[in-house]
Amino acid sequence: MNHPELSANIDGIFLGAIRDRWEGKPSSAIQKDRVDGRQVVTSLGFAGDAQADLTVHGGKDKAIHHYALDHYSAWQAEGLMAPGTIPAAFGENISTTGLTEENLCIGDILSLGTAVVQISQGRQPCWKLGLHTGRKEMPNQFQKTGRTGWYYRVLEPGEVGAGDRITLSERPNPNWSVLAVTRARLTRRILPDDAEVLSQMEELAEGWRQAFSRMAEGNAKEDTSARLGGSG
Repeated sequence: MNHPELSANIDGIFLGAIRDRWEGKPSSAIQKDRVDGRQVVTSLGFAGDAQADLTVHGGKDKAIHHYALDHYSAWQAEGLMAPGTIPAAFGENISTTGLTEENLCIGDILSLGTAVVQISQGRQPCWKLGLHTGRKEMPNQFQKTGRTGWYYRVLEPGEVGAGDRITLSERPNPNWSVLAVTRARLTRRILPDDAEVLSQMEELAEGWRQAFSRMAEGNAKEDTSARLGGSG
């Protein structure tokens, strides 16, 4: 299948441990710090990384989070990010320039060092993002702009380090950009026929397929208060 020759240099890899960040709130591993050297990629993501709440973070469909450095300038221009902010301000594992939600698609398969990964879904921002960035409006701004980043599932474990390339190798769903699918998932505004297509897309994360199945049946209601507002 034809696809653009998309490739980017990996500017940084960032891993984190579970920490108690905020009094009265659940712990989090959203703080990711730059690591040097080659990192092992397992079926569940980077061996040295952690996620606190495995009911909503991590797992095979959300093994690695990739965020485009391209967006940082826009956040800064909008006054939602301090000038000079560097990755991983949003808790991402991988930072690159040149790959975005607009030019990548759900199901894209990419080589990541010696590992092989596949885009499974966009990111659904939660209240922890607001506390982590010091901007309580950030989760809603993520949703509004579509600058959410995306998740990979790992098809083949391997090793990767900063300076390696990440390169697109297969594109099974060229009509479904990460941006379009993520916007549809977060806004729940989508034609029933399109929702039905996405509900059957095997490359899409199971949770998102189920959500689109409900939308295809005309049920677009969803309580996002816990995710966006926080709990505990």
